Amino acid sequence: MTRIDRRALFASGAAAALLAATGASALPQRGGRLRAALSPELFERAVAATVYDNLTEIAADGTLRGELATDWSSDADARVWRFKLREGVTFHDGTPFDASAVAHLMWDVEALDALTVQITLDAPNPSLPYLLAQPGFEICGATGTGLYEVQKLDEGRHFIGTRLADHWKQGAGWFDSVEFVQFSADHVRGEALRDGLVDVADVIALDDYADPRDFQTLPNAHAPTHIASRSVTVPVTVGKSWPLDNLRMSERWWMA
Repeated sequence: MTRIDRRALFASGAAAALLAATGASALPQRGGRLRAALSPELFERAVAATVYDNLTEIAADGTLRGELATDWSSDADARVWRFKLREGVTFHDGTPFDASAVAHLMWDVEALDALTVQITLDAPNPSLPYLLAQPGFEICGATGTGLYEVQKLDEGRHFIGTRLADHWKQGAGWFDSVEFVQFSADHVRGEALRDGLVDVADVIALDDYADPRDFQTLPNAHAPTHIASRSVTVPVTVGKSWPLDNLRMSERWWMA
């Protein structure tokens, strides 16, 4: 029997009662490929969020937690910050992740030791840990540290990522692989979703010929940013800071 990490299960927001009402299993299922039709801007952001990690992460419920950083603190005026980095992380090419990988951030970054960095800002910013969770602040090396590594990348057009079998995020990422295709036109993304060619698309309205019973509007019907097929299970709590479950759909969703 596959061992399920209970903390990861509850963090996904998978409430058994709601899932049972939709006919889905209460337990995440490993396997399958998530396919997404994305606009040009969202394509690039989704690829980055899938291949790379940030120092911090905003969870689906809006709370801040560590990703590549495990702890942080600042001086009294929030201008000088220290971040403790996660041990045992490697890039996809096998290179160890350490403080030197954080040096590309836009501020004055100093490696105090292999797993501690100090960031000195020009002006105080008590919200720096939240800022570092945003798109554009991924930690990039020659390869990424994310849960999925690049199998194929046609820049700006087509991406396939495969899940790493040995990764520190053992309680996340249920798909074996993910595939993103970029279409500039809304109606083309909508048609791809309607015809079952993809499982999710960043459209705010269904194609005229689509059956609404087959789809779920996210994050909710009042403020849609994308629509997903019911072929995937989406947790009860979906991140609302950015589309696609805070760009974490590859880690948080699974096949129904």
